[in-house]
Amino acid sequence: MKAVIALGSNLGRRLDTLQGALDVLFDAPGIHFVAVSPVYETAPVGGPEQEDYFNAVVVAETDLEPHALLERAQSVENAFGRVRAERWGPRTLDVDLVTVGEHVLDDETLTLPHPRAHERAFVLVPWLAVDPDATLPGRGRVADLLAGLGREGVRERTDLALQGPQ
Repeated sequence: MKAVIALGSNLGRRLDTLQGALDVLFDAPGIHFVAVSPVYETAPVGGPEQEDYFNAVVVAETDLEPHALLERAQSVENAFGRVRAERWGPRTLDVDLVTVGEHVLDDETLTLPHPRAHERAFVLVPWLAVDPDATLPGRGRVADLLAGLGREGVRERTDLALQGPQ
């Protein structure tokens, strides 16, 4: 099934962290790389004052069930020193499951699709760049959601790029 995964970093060597996370995420069975978006520099949303983020979206094919994929995402975050000290605070790495197939879940550990993806241009802009026909289950076409939101605070970094796993 198709999975859409959002990556973000605003501490340390942001591009290196995103590339490392991409490499580690796909260095395991059950998840296969399809595509990665361009890198975007984005203004932080909510939380305390902090540095801008680098964001990207990855599309994958996976045999993993959503909770197993979440465990994989969290292990990647932990490998890059993610600390959950403050909600929406600065972070070395954020790996969010946006969608996993057509799964709709809401339990104590996972909500799918991501409950705020439809409100976040820093997710929708890179997702649309990598999948122009994308649809967010229960919300509609990503292009339509983004048209209602706008692209303010999201700037493509054409001088930077992430590479898919070899």
